Amino acid sequence: MVESYVLGLASEQERVEFEQLCLQYPELVAARNEFEENLEKQAFGMAVPPPAQVKENLLTIIREGESSAKEAKVIPMDIRTRNSSWLRYVAAAAVILLLASAWFTYDLYSKNTKLQNSISLFQSQFDSLNSANAKLAEEKRMMSDPNVAVVSMKGTQQKPSSANVYWDTTSSNVYLVVKNMPKLPSDKQYQLWAFIEGKPKNLGLFDWDNKNVMLKMSNTQKAEAFAITIENRGNGDTPAGPVETIGKTL
Repeated sequence: MVESYVLGLASEQERVEFEQLCLQYPELVAARNEFEENLEKQAFGMAVPPPAQVKENLLTIIREGESSAKEAKVIPMDIRTRNSSWLRYVAAAAVILLLASAWFTYDLYSKNTKLQNSISLFQSQFDSLNSANAKLAEEKRMMSDPNVAVVSMKGTQQKPSSANVYWDTTSSNVYLVVKNMPKLPSDKQYQLWAFIEGKPKNLGLFDWDNKNVMLKMSNTQKAEAFAITIENRGNGDTPAGPVETIGKTL
């Protein structure tokens, strides 16, 4: 009900009832907020951070400029004659101006480089967000299709694990929405199966860390049930581990 409400798939009556229940049960509000936050995290999941060397290069240029400026300030002056002293002051001033000009040139170059990196990063994030939004819109459209069957999978042996399979019976597309799964060791993976005439069909391995809300799995044309098992990483087409969740299509 939470995901149907957030994704806009609930009817008007269901929406009103859900909002009334939210006023009574804070845990429903928390579940709704968590699902919305996970969708947002997935949309920004492909963002590309700026190179770490940018800050270090800028600091290096600043330190070099400050060091050169300090060295230029220590200029021995010979006061034997006015002309010689005046020429030395002019030379010192020229050196300082030269260093200042070089410093401002470096500073302008660094700021311009930083600006270009920021523009590139913004464009990359903008393109990633557009791509993620387009994918999410397509998934929402698919889920609102009357040909899409929703299979609710519950945890076995009183386990709190739960997930939903959205299965398009016409195009055979399969989307998995994981609601609650325990974190697995690094050598283990979850694996989704479709049972056809009592035989399991591999629909793909996946890792879940509470960030990927929706997962596109392998297609299947027929299925009497879906199940998720815990397998060794890289498992093949035969289930060997324990069943975590299971749900029937009928």
